[in-house]
Amino acid sequence: MLSDPYFYLVAVPAVMAYGIAKGGFAGPAAVMAVPLMSMVMSPTQAAAILLPILIVMDVLVVKTYWGIFDKRSLQVLLPGAIVGIIIGYLTTDQFNDDHMRVVIGLISLGFGAQSFMGLGAHIGREHNSTAGSIIGVIAGFTSFSIHAGGPPFHLYLMPKHLNPLVFAGTAGLFFAVVNAVKLIPYYSLGQLGMSNLIFSLVLAPLAPIGVKIGHWAVKKTNPTLYYKIISFFLMIVGARLLWTGGAALMQS
Repeated sequence: MLSDPYFYLVAVPAVMAYGIAKGGFAGPAAVMAVPLMSMVMSPTQAAAILLPILIVMDVLVVKTYWGIFDKRSLQVLLPGAIVGIIIGYLTTDQFNDDHMRVVIGLISLGFGAQSFMGLGAHIGREHNSTAGSIIGVIAGFTSFSIHAGGPPFHLYLMPKHLNPLVFAGTAGLFFAVVNAVKLIPYYSLGQLGMSNLIFSLVLAPLAPIGVKIGHWAVKKTNPTLYYKIISFFLMIVGARLLWTGGAALMQS
């Protein structure tokens, strides 16, 4: 596959888009990377190839945004996310991924539309430990199971109306921890074989380019437009998850 031009035609934009999202710009768009790469390989292999690249991106993002994050948000969300990853690992193959895609898709589409239109802007501005813990569990679980932890995370963080750089730094650190924790169960499930790591190594040089573009875009975008863009991509991702999950359920 490494000699197939179509592989690069799909994989390069997917990794670049993920890098830009990891850099803090249009974060929900990162969910589109696995579906793009699934055009030339299985979704499981695509996710396995991307994970080591994400670790490289996470290191770059943490370095870029070090000290620029909302500590309280991480305190509320991260413990639940780790629990969610553990639940995902212990219940592998016991949950219907397509049902989860439909549920997360509906929530993302509805919340994204609400945010894009500026409705209910005052709701959820204050931190809530209970709600944050539950959303953290959902984010960790869906990140492990269907690689869609972004929508639940944004559902909690967007109403806080953080400065774009602080928002991006918080997201970067959150998913750096989540992806690092995911390495252990992914390895134990045999998803980090040498053949996949070779693909990861070939695509890894794109990681710093994407992250730098994303960071530059965050700095150049005013807060109102920044949140509009996130809301827009949240709707796109929600529609994608809803379509994918719904189509699979109708065929089963």
